[in-house]
Amino acid sequence: MKIVLAYSGGLDTSVIVKWLRETYDAEIITFAADIGQEEELKGLSLKARRTGASKHYTLDLVEEFARDFIYPMVRANAVYEGQYYLGTSIARPLIAKAQIGIARREKAGAVAHGATGKGNDQCRFELTYMALSPGLQIIAPWKIDAFREAFPGRSEMIAYCRKHGIPVEASAKKPYSMDRNLLHISYEAGILEDPWFDPTTRANKAMFKLTVSPEDAPNRPEYVELDFARGDCVAVNGRTLSPAGVLKALNRLGGKHGIGRVDLVENRFVGMKSRGVYETPGGTILMHGHRQVESLTLDREVMHIRDSLIPKYAELVYNGFWYAPEREALQALVDESQRFVSGTVRLKLYKGNVITCGRKSRYSLYDTKVASMEGVKSWYNQSDATGFIRLNGLRLRARNLAQRGPKV
Repeated sequence: MKIVLAYSGGLDTSVIVKWLRETYDAEIITFAADIGQEEELKGLSLKARRTGASKHYTLDLVEEFARDFIYPMVRANAVYEGQYYLGTSIARPLIAKAQIGIARREKAGAVAHGATGKGNDQCRFELTYMALSPGLQIIAPWKIDAFREAFPGRSEMIAYCRKHGIPVEASAKKPYSMDRNLLHISYEAGILEDPWFDPTTRANKAMFKLTVSPEDAPNRPEYVELDFARGDCVAVNGRTLSPAGVLKALNRLGGKHGIGRVDLVENRFVGMKSRGVYETPGGTILMHGHRQVESLTLDREVMHIRDSLIPKYAELVYNGFWYAPEREALQALVDESQRFVSGTVRLKLYKGNVITCGRKSRYSLYDTKVASMEGVKSWYNQSDATGFIRLNGLRLRARNLAQRGPKV
């Protein structure tokens, strides 16, 4: 039996490699997706084999992640519950898709993951497996009684690693968990489980990796110009970049100016509430800029229809339904809406803020003559508004006369 394990090299998956091999008498093949974790990927192959894996894959998926997952989501302006930019959520379908590809290459009959069984990642992994390769066996150790009995907590896992010589850099006193990719870093658990705890104090500020504290950001603002074509950012300050290149450039700029920190209590798919702290510097700038170009180029009714679908689209991504037909149908509508979302936006970055300073487009629907209050003549006739308002007020007048007026 061959099992392909989604592997991070952390405490959980390090334990799971050996546990799977012994429990299933199987060959374990580990897989890590490079989606922008940077230094976290160093030494994974050697570590996996020392832990018991027969083979390890690390695939560079950074450009695919930006192009085929982040950018479509930005075109939809998808933000979960008004705050979360879905950095972890959008990464899981890509990881699971690549994991399935390795399973096919290795002729493995099963895939496994280390999601805890309490959060959303189990849904994102397993729904992708089911959508793309329903014949694969899915093994989720944290949902197996025998595994939880053997490892009721982190201390037992650390002891297990010490006993079996499994190399892990973990401590029972680790104050929080962290997940990083090109779009963001998320922090949760540990000290963050108290929703009243403040991670932004001087004593705790070392937690943040991508952004400086807004208080420590430069005292002078910095301007940046973003060029968009059909809803996608294609250049930063006049320099043409790939989608991943755009995110990397904006991450540097946003991080320097303390942009993109979010602290929220969110509603998990499984039903519980969870506190998460996120850094999304580049994504915050990108989403803001995209909205500004849309403000010039997107028809009002099209924008309002698309905006009404943002909560549903974001919920689908958050819950793990990236490969569901309803998300694909919504994406088709979103992409059609973006045909003329091309132009340039100028933004000012200052101490955690993204401030719009201008936007322009060859496809702009903004007509200066129509909008001007300076008496400029145009094809708009203000007298037309009298009948327009009278017709729209007809039902309001009728309601007052029939239901609110004096009764005989």
